[in-house]
Amino acid sequence: MNLKIAVIAGDGIGPEISKVGVEVTRAVARRFNHEISFKEALAGAAAIDAVGDPFPESTYQICCESDAVLFSAVGDPRYDNNPEAKVRPEQGLLAMRRKLGLFANVRPIETFECLLDMSPLRRDIVNGVDFVCIRELTGGMYFGPKKEGDDEAYDTNLYTRKEVERILKTAFEHAQRRRKHLTVVDKANVLASSRLWRKIAREMESQYPDVTTDYMFVDNAAMKMIMEPRFFDVIVTENTFGDILTDEASVLSGSMGLLASSSIGEKTPVFEPIHGSWPQAAGKDIANPLAQILSVAMMFEYFGLTAEASAVRKAVTASLDNNVRTPDLQLPGQPEYGTQAVGKWIADYIEKN
Repeated sequence: MNLKIAVIAGDGIGPEISKVGVEVTRAVARRFNHEISFKEALAGAAAIDAVGDPFPESTYQICCESDAVLFSAVGDPRYDNNPEAKVRPEQGLLAMRRKLGLFANVRPIETFECLLDMSPLRRDIVNGVDFVCIRELTGGMYFGPKKEGDDEAYDTNLYTRKEVERILKTAFEHAQRRRKHLTVVDKANVLASSRLWRKIAREMESQYPDVTTDYMFVDNAAMKMIMEPRFFDVIVTENTFGDILTDEASVLSGSMGLLASSSIGEKTPVFEPIHGSWPQAAGKDIANPLAQILSVAMMFEYFGLTAEASAVRKAVTASLDNNVRTPDLQLPGQPEYGTQAVGKWIADYIEKN
């Protein structure tokens, strides 16, 4: 297969983990005889510094001309600590989602046997956790009408029927491919927007008779995710709830550095780790690249290349089992590997196994 990949490294640790993601992708291409080309583009603070725009038109065009985007992270403390800043790195991420029509964020949550004791929860609670969060990505408070003033501010949690139907369709179809259990998470006892979600979900249930559908308020879902995470198979929810719940779910595995995601919709899909830019670690070669690498696996799965995706996942598991780990995951007394060393080990494993 011939693939064109746009590479957006972004800020902080982004360039370091991006390099690893590209290296692993090249290793897969060599093993399975694919032709994959890469084109770099700017976003976030790096783009603001270069051209004054966190998602410049040139980056958008590169994304549109590509089959997929391998994205890393945006964010810079120069902007986090300046409430008066009119342009922020995160605006680039939102612009990318909006302009590419990336309405569905898919975040698999799973645990690794050798890391169960690193989870803040008991081994018996997290062992066997395997569910997917489907987060609506281009609606709700992040994109609705806003006002920001000295004495009054608001963000509008606006959703339309079309937006809700398409994300629910994505979630139902994911459930059909998995264990056929969908949980719709909302706050329908308080929010009008949530009642619209629940109304539409109930209307659509009959189209998917093989899927068991249940409904849960977001506060209950947050508790259930900690007390009984194996209950879930596929979760679908709106943008803000999804942002919070998926970050909560990320700690089940023991590190945010383990979880990948895909953002899909109308145009080019984007594959990225769920963590941020961790600027304090930039340039230190200590960032965990596994989420970026697992994003590569999701990219291959998107194109139906299941053997390639499996090879990546197998290599990641082997690296953990062999204690080839960055400091955030390493056991006491074991050698610590840097970002690039972990990436090279995994790339070599893919080509040799």
